Amino acid sequence: MWSVIKQDLDVVFDQDPAARNKWEVILTYSGLHAIWFHRLAHVFFKRRLYFVARVISQWSRFVTGIEIHPGATIGRRVFIDHGMGVVIGETCEIGDNVTIFQGVTLGGTGKEKGKRHPTIESNVLIAAGAKVLGSITVREHAKIGAGSVVLRDVPENSTVVGIPGRIVVQDGVRLSNQLDHSNLPDPVLEKFKQLEKEIRELKEELHEAKKGASL
Repeated sequence: MWSVIKQDLDVVFDQDPAARNKWEVILTYSGLHAIWFHRLAHVFFKRRLYFVARVISQWSRFVTGIEIHPGATIGRRVFIDHGMGVVIGETCEIGDNVTIFQGVTLGGTGKEKGKRHPTIESNVLIAAGAKVLGSITVREHAKIGAGSVVLRDVPENSTVVGIPGRIVVQDGVRLSNQLDHSNLPDPVLEKFKQLEKEIRELKEELHEAKKGASL
């Protein structure tokens, strides 16, 4: 238990340059509090003490602004940065070394039974406001851009942005767990640029054809 608590603290210092000392982190970081409340609630949930587990999770939601269902499985060194508005569903599975920013939803898409929430593998980053919905898998070292809506599986070493989410980077190289939120690729803009280039080339070909016909 103490080893897990130490890892929870260490990841805050690794990921947040604003963290100054352990007491500040222990007393003021709502993302850390939500993780700790969840670990306790999950113990009761696994023992089928569902009411106690839900009471703990709802108290955690009231205190932190982060809602994690007690049935969700969360690995080690998971960092919820700021965290307000984060929602994590019952059958969600989160691996190790995952970073989640504020406003993220790891939810379902309807009233289906069984596994209905995402599986987030290790070393994934999910930026602010992203929605990952349904029983899909986000593979290791993937990055989900801010505000994206992801409805399909995401391969490893990929970056996904947009609504719906589109893969914009997939080079097979292990990516660092850092994402420049102010400089996200825009797949729609890139498509328009490609169309503009093709139209320009067609105009040039048509112009050359007209010149040849006039001769």
